[in-house]
Amino acid sequence: MFAAMVSAISISVSAHAAEVGKPAPAFSAKDAKGAEVSLEGLKGKVVVLEWVNHGCPFVVKHYGSKNMQKLQETYTGKGVVWITINSGSKASGSYTDNEKFLQISADKGSKASHLIADESGTIGKAYSAKTTPHMFVINKEGVLVYNGAIDSKKTTNAADIESSENYVAKALDEVLAGKEVTTSKTEPYGCGVKY
Repeated sequence: MFAAMVSAISISVSAHAAEVGKPAPAFSAKDAKGAEVSLEGLKGKVVVLEWVNHGCPFVVKHYGSKNMQKLQETYTGKGVVWITINSGSKASGSYTDNEKFLQISADKGSKASHLIADESGTIGKAYSAKTTPHMFVINKEGVLVYNGAIDSKKTTNAADIESSENYVAKALDEVLAGKEVTTSKTEPYGCGVKY
């Protein structure tokens, strides 16, 4: 059984925290299964950070339609490490302990590589994660190359997914092809992260 208490998270934040074109803020944390995950240890891999709160209607749009799971499956299949993070505090009501986070994610069919319950909000604040979802793409060198929304349609309507531009898929395709990310920053949309 997983402990309800999240292990301490260590963070080193540079002066240019979460700035596109700069090294992504380093972090080290235990995931919901107890495995150590560090950005330093993932150098040489493309990494996606996805902020989540499964009670948020914008997250429901992307998980209920299986859009997020398809993205996770497609890109983890290409060697991308996908880390889903919940930075909700216990006081906010959006906190999920490791056991609950694993159960909800399994029920939703998540294909993420790691789930991190960031109860203290340390990782979220280092990245200035504002919404659920808020998406970040980090290249193999550890440089942040995308920061923003999952796509171009800021709605809770799943029918809008097909006609929207998926910024994350586009950024990942460009990074994996060795190209520069053409749309590297957009305004994230969704429910506010409840620190």
